[in-house]
Amino acid sequence: MTRRSPPTERVVAVLDFLIAHPGRRFGLSELARAVGLAKPTCLGIATELTRGGYLVHDPATKAYRLGPALIAAGRVAQNDFTAAALARRELAELSTRYDTVCTASAVVGEQIMVLERSGPARAAATVKVGQTYPFAPPVGLMYVLWGGDRALDEWLARPPTLPSRTDRAHLRRVVGECRERGYLVESLSPAGMRLHSLMAGVAAYDLPAEVRDLVGEMVSSLGERVYLGADLATRRKHPVSLIAAPTFDADGRQELVLTLYVGEAITGAEIARRGDALVAAADTVTEQVSGRRPTGWR
Repeated sequence: MTRRSPPTERVVAVLDFLIAHPGRRFGLSELARAVGLAKPTCLGIATELTRGGYLVHDPATKAYRLGPALIAAGRVAQNDFTAAALARRELAELSTRYDTVCTASAVVGEQIMVLERSGPARAAATVKVGQTYPFAPPVGLMYVLWGGDRALDEWLARPPTLPSRTDRAHLRRVVGECRERGYLVESLSPAGMRLHSLMAGVAAYDLPAEVRDLVGEMVSSLGERVYLGADLATRRKHPVSLIAAPTFDADGRQELVLTLYVGEAITGAEIARRGDALVAAADTVTEQVSGRRPTGWR
């Protein structure tokens, strides 16, 4: 004989209803009526699910929809999460070759989420599957960089999570070079690493104003931490945080970002070797999902 749990059944009812209506958003009253719950009960459930990332609450419309945490939960239950699952083997090979952590991540809803991780636990230990970051300037350039000018402009138009400047001329150079090169190289700095750690798991705009201003001092101009080709001398060593490259879907849209963590100074020649290896891995994933790289880009 099994024991039933009415409180758990109510939580499941809320999730099942939203899953059955993909892409739609529901206000609290509408959601409570649909699942047959009292409004205060439904509010308590929705609040906790939102806090855990299983729902997203739009502060403007007050509506609820499914949240990014369900992606991580689904990956554990079902290992064939298309592109991210297909990336697993490529990430494992790169991790073994360079003895470092490699990840696959994407924009899910309003957040950036780590979907796959491979590599030694000692390296980049704070990077975990299911970890989220706010998707708004100055965080998330690499998730729109290869997505076309419209995607880039839409990201730039988002309210920034932290105060930052936009040097559009420099940003366009970064975009142009990364599209031509096929990968992005991010410089390594103590301030940048602290910013990355601080923003992990933080919902956009949740930082108190005084903290936003303080952390904003660590951020100057968008794209400033990305190396341009002229910065990378072949024989000189350069401090590198990570290298990132995109995968594309069947419509030529950017789908995932594959990331190879470095965390040390390496020569420009070694950066090129690792970047080319990462692009090759990303291209393999693109091919496996029957995707295509946009015309004119590497």
